[in-house]
Amino acid sequence: MHKLRNKAGRRHLYIPDTQVRKGVPIRHIHWISQYAMDKEVDVVVLAGDWYDMPSLSSYDRAGSKRAEGRRVIADLDAGHYALAALCGPWEKRGFAPELHVTLGNHEDRLSRAVNDLPALLDGMLSEESFRFAEWGFCVHRFLQPVTVDGIRYCHLFPHNARGQVTQTKRGAPSALAQVQRQMCSATAGHQQGLDVAAVATPDGMQRGLIAGSCYLHDEDYMGPLNNYWRGVIVKNDVRDGNYNLMEVDLGYLARKYRSKEPANARRVA
Repeated sequence: MHKLRNKAGRRHLYIPDTQVRKGVPIRHIHWISQYAMDKEVDVVVLAGDWYDMPSLSSYDRAGSKRAEGRRVIADLDAGHYALAALCGPWEKRGFAPELHVTLGNHEDRLSRAVNDLPALLDGMLSEESFRFAEWGFCVHRFLQPVTVDGIRYCHLFPHNARGQVTQTKRGAPSALAQVQRQMCSATAGHQQGLDVAAVATPDGMQRGLIAGSCYLHDEDYMGPLNNYWRGVIVKNDVRDGNYNLMEVDLGYLARKYRSKEPANARRVA
C-alpha cells in the first residue's frame, strides 16, 4: 500500500527566463512579486537569463543595425530595475523566502566578454555586476546546478544520453530525457514554452520540467512562433524531489493583479 506522509513539504516558486532588456515591459514582474507573497512560497528560484544582455550578443555583429546603440550599462540597469520590482515589495513586507538564481547563458555573456578583453574589463565587470546577491539570492554560476529539497535546478542540462557533456549551448531535448539523464528530479529554463514529465522509480516519483519563458514581449527571431506558454511554476508540497505541479501563466496573473499594480508598473525596463 502506498504510504502517505503527514508532514507537509515546502512550496517552491520557479520563475523562468525573463530576458529583461531596455524597452521591454515588466508589469508581470510586479504581478509575480505580489503572487509570491500571497502564496507564501518558501523558496524562489530564478531560472537565469534574467538579464538579457543584448549588447554582448555574439549573434549581432558589431556595427550591424541590430547592434547599434546597445550598451552594457543599459542592459545592467534594465535588469536592476526589474529585480527591484520583484524584491522591493518583499523587503518592505518582511517576506524572506530562500532565494536562488542559476545564471543563464545570457548572463554568461558578461563572463565571456571579460575573458576576451581582460585588459579593458577585468576588475570593472564581473558576475557581481548583477545585483542578485544584493537582494539575498544565492548565485549559482552558469551550468552549476543546485539541489533544493531533492530537485536539481540548473539553467540547462547539457548532458547526452550517456551522461557526457558534449556541448554547452543546448539543454536536454525534453523534460523526460532530462530526468532520465540526471537520474533525479530536474528543472531547467532556457527553452521557450513548457514541458513536464513524471517518472515512477523505486525511490519515488522523479519529475522533469523545462520552462524558459516568463516575459510579455515577443522575440523577433521567433517570428510567428511567439505563441508559446509563458508564466511561472509553483511546486507544492516538495519532498525528496516530488511535488504537486501548478502552472500559472501570465494571463492568469494579469487578470488577478493588473488592477492592483503600483503606480510605476507600466514603466518599461
